[in-house]
Amino acid sequence: MKKLIFKLLESNIKGDVLNKEYQKKFYSVDSSSYQIIPKIIIIPKNEEDVIKTIKIAKKYKISVTVRGAGTGLVGSALNDGIIMDMRELNTIKLNKKSVVVGSGTLKGKLDQILQKNKKFFPPNPSIGNFCSIGGMLGNNSSGSRSIKYGSMIDNVLEITFIDGNGNKITLPKDKKISNRIFKNIKLDKKNIPKTSKNSSGYRIDKITSEKNAHKIIIGSEGTLGIILTAKLKIIDKPKKRILFIIEYNSVFEAAKNSIEINKTKPSTLEFVDKNTLKQIKFKFSKKAKCLLFVEYDENIKNSEKEIILKSSGKIIQKLTRNADMSKWWRHRDASLHYSLKSIKKEKRVPHIIEDAAVPVEKISNLFSALKKIEKKYKTKIISYGHIGNGNIHVRLIMEKNETKIIKKIATEYFDEIIENNGTISAEHGDGLARSEFVKQLYGNKNFQIFKKIKQQMDPNGILNPGKVISNKTTVIKNLK
Repeated sequence: MKKLIFKLLESNIKGDVLNKEYQKKFYSVDSSSYQIIPKIIIIPKNEEDVIKTIKIAKKYKISVTVRGAGTGLVGSALNDGIIMDMRELNTIKLNKKSVVVGSGTLKGKLDQILQKNKKFFPPNPSIGNFCSIGGMLGNNSSGSRSIKYGSMIDNVLEITFIDGNGNKITLPKDKKISNRIFKNIKLDKKNIPKTSKNSSGYRIDKITSEKNAHKIIIGSEGTLGIILTAKLKIIDKPKKRILFIIEYNSVFEAAKNSIEINKTKPSTLEFVDKNTLKQIKFKFSKKAKCLLFVEYDENIKNSEKEIILKSSGKIIQKLTRNADMSKWWRHRDASLHYSLKSIKKEKRVPHIIEDAAVPVEKISNLFSALKKIEKKYKTKIISYGHIGNGNIHVRLIMEKNETKIIKKIATEYFDEIIENNGTISAEHGDGLARSEFVKQLYGNKNFQIFKKIKQQMDPNGILNPGKVISNKTTVIKNLK
């Protein structure tokens, strides 16, 4: 059967069809801790290749999992059927207030073109240069500017994709399908996370009319369709910016103060713990436990007065030159790298609880939950992230072979997050690491809506099965 499918794909599509062992091994991993060997890899040249692949996969009941740049942290791009690498679909068409981008386009390439035109696209993952637009759409990426500008879901006007039947659809332009999606949604609001950003499940809470039906695709991790292109909102680059670095002697003090600072409407409000501090060549106070990065890109003078009044920590830097700001932002963006650098390989636990968020007023509860885990399981925790959105990235340090304990920690932590009206993933998606917790997060009524939408868009269940909607536990399976 595998040989037949390979020959059919090879004779029907213009792009590359790969199945050598070393090629399958390359596509068996991404930036997560998981590994699944696929059967075949497709690198489509055009949309016809995508359509033909889907139709063959549907006929022979083999899964198709879309892949961008492979920078995902939770195994969203891994599966055992066909892997579809979108790198060749990388067109960029710039308009005055929008840009139409192929899903395989690297964010770094888009940024270069926008920079020349004094424009920018707000979502900015810390690995921005290397991730693809399709991947960012797939897991509803955001980054440090999301406190002001929102996530991908808030910055996309239109999406063209191929569904599980091989149909080409543009939402919200296709009114019949947009209307059907909207009519399917009768929210159980009580079980919708109360966070300012969320990348778990299908974002049914964002479908408020047929006009924003395209938002169902954003954050769906390739389970509802293979994205070809997206029309993105772009805006003028801010003329001025100012960045404050604030030092705190307590993580809980920084958490409490971030609630007040949030009221001053910064464009970024970021947190790093002592692990990142150690990597920065600067004379911090001996008692310093963490930093906040607070940036404003409008009303600069007034914002400066406000932050001085609101800050309970020590302002150690006020920066207005781009070069100086970039230097400090590089440290913040390197927090994941710094965390890996400081943990021995045998103690690097998989990315499972690394992306939860709570409403910002409950951020201290999130830190309390982490302290509880440290004490109970005698582990150490490194934390950093988008505190202005209540989103803290977490790295556990413990023996990675203690998989049963890892599962226990995930279960207990997510229980606390859900109890605090939070989300199990704010920007990285569900993937293999968290899909089994999605039903608990959203409740049965919302989960049934997810299943209806999946049935509508992918009736044969061939698109990235086991992600978002899952009946199996995959948290500690398929670990490298």
